[in-house]
Amino acid sequence: MASSESEAIDPEGSVPGPAHGEYERGEDGELRPGIERSSEFEVEGRLLTDVGGTIGVSVLSTPGMIAMLERNAAILSYEHLPEGKATVGFEVCVKHVAAAAEGARCTVHARLREVADGRKLRFDVEVTEGDRTIGVGTHERRVIDVGVVKAG
Repeated sequence: MASSESEAIDPEGSVPGPAHGEYERGEDGELRPGIERSSEFEVEGRLLTDVGGTIGVSVLSTPGMIAMLERNAAILSYEHLPEGKATVGFEVCVKHVAAAAEGARCTVHARLREVADGRKLRFDVEVTEGDRTIGVGTHERRVIDVGVVKAG
């Protein structure tokens, strides 16, 4: 059953990045350890904070960084899942170790480390600006049946 564009799953959420349709489900529909995905983004808009005016400059916020990490892992998962399946994040454990100023070009990276019980996905995640590490850690997602969520 084909879904209409308005019903299409959109794993990117409300943060900047490729428009829906610039990524798609893969042919094999298989999540396996070792698959990876990277994406570039500009530090702007909703990703920014000036920490309530206390630092005098706008930088990548920790919630913004986490949103980009989750989004990238969600799209990586989506590209390898069969129709009717998606993922939800349930754990984030990251360190925000350096600032990225407004306008900086950063890269977000996710690597699937483990698939447990066929539905729990463990990722190693990182945000970099050039050679500098901005954030690093782990993220876990769970595979869900989209039909159950829509019905609930």
